[in-house]
Amino acid sequence: MRILVDYRPALRARTGVGEYMHELIRAYTAAYDDEVTAFTSSWKDRPSPGLGAAVGARVVDRRVPVSLLNFLWHRLAWPPAEILAGDVDVVHAAHPLLIPATRAAQVVTIHDLFFLAHPEQTRREIRRDYARLVGHHARRADAVITSSAHTKDLVSERLGVAADRVYVCPPGAPTWRSLGRAAHAPVDGYILFLGTLEARKNLGVLLDAYTESIRAARRMPRLLIAGGATPDAAPWLDRISRAPLKDIVSCAGYVADEDRERLYAGARAVVLPSLDEGFGLTVLEAMSAGIAVVASNRGSLPEVIGAGGVVLDPHDAAGWASAIERVSSDADWAEALGRAGLERARAFTWARTATHVHEAYTDAVRRRGER
Repeated sequence: MRILVDYRPALRARTGVGEYMHELIRAYTAAYDDEVTAFTSSWKDRPSPGLGAAVGARVVDRRVPVSLLNFLWHRLAWPPAEILAGDVDVVHAAHPLLIPATRAAQVVTIHDLFFLAHPEQTRREIRRDYARLVGHHARRADAVITSSAHTKDLVSERLGVAADRVYVCPPGAPTWRSLGRAAHAPVDGYILFLGTLEARKNLGVLLDAYTESIRAARRMPRLLIAGGATPDAAPWLDRISRAPLKDIVSCAGYVADEDRERLYAGARAVVLPSLDEGFGLTVLEAMSAGIAVVASNRGSLPEVIGAGGVVLDPHDAAGWASAIERVSSDADWAEALGRAGLERARAFTWARTATHVHEAYTDAVRRRGER
């Protein structure tokens, strides 16, 4: 098969979706001899010179602004992928809306449906197009890829997509240079939040937990927040800059992929209080590093974590404060959580992901032929 994969989410910063697409291409080309093209397009961002060798794929790069190309694809269904990248058998969109194609089978990726429940918390382009178009596009797709069974159920129930067209392809756990051999709970480690600072990450509950604990004179470990900030983050960043949080909470901004292991190495625990997650790559990374995980009980997080961490109500500030206090003071508990996370992380491999994606591509080509 000749497969075009949308690499644009990984072009500038490999956060959630970008990291998924990057590692997916690399795992797929390692397992199969199909011809894979990583498609990029931007007015100013260019792929690294070594991208093709790093992921084992051909790279096609076009100087078309992302917003313009998305408008043309979403609203006009033009230009087809074949004009931009040559003849292919499969076109795989990194997001829920189809990439137009003349002859190729069309595959979309749906990590979550948060944009349907809370359109006011999404970026302008997503508000404009996703809610209005996602159902039609998902039903037209020859295959839909999700990263969790939770999202598969939502796609079938809310978008009316037949279950046999939806393929659960969770990401694989990373391989670390030094972490991941045993539970990792440094005595003076910080509590780490890692992720894009957007509304659904619900960072405010952590700030509430810390504020209440400090005012009650309870000892709390340092909280390190790492991730690129969106406009949603402005109130949080303002709170962090003032008492009582300024001396115990800090923000590191976006952390590049090559620095992530160093970031995890200093963590006593990783926290993710999100209101929704299609998967929650941060918790898998933390579990695979042997670090205690405390996360919310929303979206796909309980499914991903299983018995490998602690899940809490995302609005229970007192519960978050209690869990953070315990994981920082109880070494046996922190290490037990770390060991449980390591065991859970073994269920997630990129080789398994590539197998499921190959099945999706093969079935999509068959369905396209039948059409």
